[in-house]
Amino acid sequence: MSAKAKPEGDAKEKKEKKEKKEKKEKPEPLYKMLINGELVESGKTFGVINPSTEEVFAHCPEASKKNVDDAVKAAKEAFKTWKDSSYEERKACLEKMLEKTTEHKQEIMDILVKEQGKPMPIAQMEIVDMINGFLGGFMQVKVEDKVLKDDDKEKVIEKRVPLGVIGGICPWNFPVAMAMWKIGEAVMTGNTMVIKPSPYTPLSTLCWGEKIKDCFPKGVLNFVSGNNDVGARIVEHKDVDKISFTGSIPTGKKIQEAAAKTLKHVTLEMGGNDAAIILPDADIKKVVPQILQNSMANSGQVCIAIKRCFVHEKIHDEFVKELGEAAKAMTIGDGFKEGVMMGPINNKMQFDKVCKLVANAKKKEGAVVHAGGEKLEGKGYFFPPTIISGLNDKAPLVKEEQFGPVLPVLKYSDVDEAVERANNTLFGLGGSVWGPVAAATIVAEELHAGTCWVNQHMNVTPDIPFGGLKESGIGRQMGYATVGYYTEGKIVRILKG
Repeated sequence: MSAKAKPEGDAKEKKEKKEKKEKKEKPEPLYKMLINGELVESGKTFGVINPSTEEVFAHCPEASKKNVDDAVKAAKEAFKTWKDSSYEERKACLEKMLEKTTEHKQEIMDILVKEQGKPMPIAQMEIVDMINGFLGGFMQVKVEDKVLKDDDKEKVIEKRVPLGVIGGICPWNFPVAMAMWKIGEAVMTGNTMVIKPSPYTPLSTLCWGEKIKDCFPKGVLNFVSGNNDVGARIVEHKDVDKISFTGSIPTGKKIQEAAAKTLKHVTLEMGGNDAAIILPDADIKKVVPQILQNSMANSGQVCIAIKRCFVHEKIHDEFVKELGEAAKAMTIGDGFKEGVMMGPINNKMQFDKVCKLVANAKKKEGAVVHAGGEKLEGKGYFFPPTIISGLNDKAPLVKEEQFGPVLPVLKYSDVDEAVERANNTLFGLGGSVWGPVAAATIVAEELHAGTCWVNQHMNVTPDIPFGGLKESGIGRQMGYATVGYYTEGKIVRILKG
């Protein structure tokens, strides 16, 4: 061996060790971002945690500033032609998207269960319900001119023109459904889009993006992933014309403030503290299962879940006993296990918040626990379905949005009093009244909320407008409201003769 050979061997070995170390420090992302019709990496990744195990199970791209700029640029360029596409062209693209979604739904659902924690039947419902929702809702959206005046002297036409590039900021509770929701509204009204999923649940959305990448012309749909600074770049970008956001009130306020600098349009669908009022003549046996389902669905992580339950004093004790027994019968565990009805809370921050609210209610507020009340032992952000009574309206668990599997039940003696207490909140997303239809309808009309249900709750469909009052939101989504919030009116006045 020559004197030169050994150093060369050492150098090669060092290089291989360095490359191996760098590869370990920069693990491969499970899925890539979609920018201008191409699957793109960023060179930087972050770990995604399975809430059932509290362990990182895969990695996701962290979009750079250039990635965001490229995505917005692609959407802006695509808008030049997409804005003039016909209803038939837009519908055809959505049909291709639904075909691909259906073809790959199992892979998308598997990732959804791993990163979000929901049981497989709930993941399936999320995907299948949205597919059906497109058929009955978004694909029926048509942008049409309206003649405002037509006489001997003048014809006046109102044209609805698309806004441009829409930035879609999605939440972690229903990541794929909310991305699909925003895309349906944007593309059917002639806009293009940049979607950014939550850093807690980005992989199911990126997986879906990979499957549908060829369903639209390049640049019409773009997917970028990352932490809060990526969302901020989209909101502040001068070439983004509207932000569609679903998430918390504090984040929504920040988005509105940032969007004001460029006078962007915003649709903000934010938190809720929905009240359910149970009338004294309600059928307890019939109502209890529905209250439980509409408060514990997706581990209570639904903006329009029932989060406060007002029960008349005549039936309160029997009602809360039945509700507690029903809650105890619910099965909680890993979302892949057969028979599991409820999975974990999605992330540690939310888990800790729920634990703190319940501990405070028990220690300081005099709560009576009828089911649950303590986090489960072992790995995972598991908190059992919890029913609590004995609190007043000022208790944090009642006043705040818990966004977890905990329901406070509150006693009332007069229906007018119950309505006043239900309305005494900064939230105004939804509410429901349960009892004889005629009486319940009168009470429901007094609730100060964007959607008021009678003998049902959480029924949201793409053919009916949805949104919140007060601090629960700005603007409306779905149904005939879609055109109004995703296009701008342009008046054309034609002088005759």
